[in-house]
Amino acid sequence: MPGSAGVLLELTERGRSIPLGFSGDIGRTEFPILRDPDVLRDLDVLLMESTYGDRLRGPREDSEEELAALVNRVSGSGEKMIIPAFAVGRTQVLVYVLHKLFDQGRIPNMPIYVDSPLAVAATEVFRQHPECFDEETFRDFVDSDVDPFGFGRLEYVKDVNDSKKLNGLTVPHIIISASGMAEGGRILHHLRNNVGDPRTVLLFVGYAAQNTLARRLMDGEREVRIFGEPFDVRCKVQRMDAFSGHADRDELLSYAGFSSVEQLKRILLVHGEEDQALSLRKELKSRGYRNVDCPEKGDVIEL
Repeated sequence: MPGSAGVLLELTERGRSIPLGFSGDIGRTEFPILRDPDVLRDLDVLLMESTYGDRLRGPREDSEEELAALVNRVSGSGEKMIIPAFAVGRTQVLVYVLHKLFDQGRIPNMPIYVDSPLAVAATEVFRQHPECFDEETFRDFVDSDVDPFGFGRLEYVKDVNDSKKLNGLTVPHIIISASGMAEGGRILHHLRNNVGDPRTVLLFVGYAAQNTLARRLMDGEREVRIFGEPFDVRCKVQRMDAFSGHADRDELLSYAGFSSVEQLKRILLVHGEEDQALSLRKELKSRGYRNVDCPEKGDVIEL
């Protein structure tokens, strides 16, 4: 469960061998918790994701400072923050960063709740596999016998009745709840109760596909439907892509670069919206890769 997987296929037909790699979701370098991604090398054909093929991210330190500043504003103004986050990966990174900021005295002592049974279970899986952690996680937490995913003001919520009680909180607090695209899970209940509250900050920290509730909120729609009912959007909507686990454009280009321009005869860009895929395709072709395509559903590719 920690991390994602790529697939390497050695295709042989009539004495001809083709190494074909499917990247899967490409992780980021120098990102907390998990080790930097391994790569598929020396390929003839690469199927590669293109989720963030058109954008770059700034230094991680800047994103941590931005999050700390936002948490301090929420605390100082007596508001609440709700963060839709995927139960696997994104939630653990957020908890890790908030733990770090709290230990460094950069955010105040305010309650933080992880309200997702799946996230609770997934976090326990992460705890059981420290062999997947990077050097930073060992240095900052594990070597000192400190749990990266638990600290004084953090509470994991399993019971549905405890989840409902969060609606009655009057002190500044943070709720992290699944799912990240706000299409299911407990986050829908929190949105129903808070999307119309101007004293709520709704923070999105990763990718959301087109036509999802999260994407509609991120795109600034002023009325959304939750559980089939219309709600006016009066909360403050913020977005921080820096905590997404997907590689940005430069990291995607670096991944492709582990196969030389001469050997890599074909690149197929998948798992990305059209603008992202076409932008990445243009950049790859400018670097000398000849056959770069963005196949559509139902296309048949002959190698």
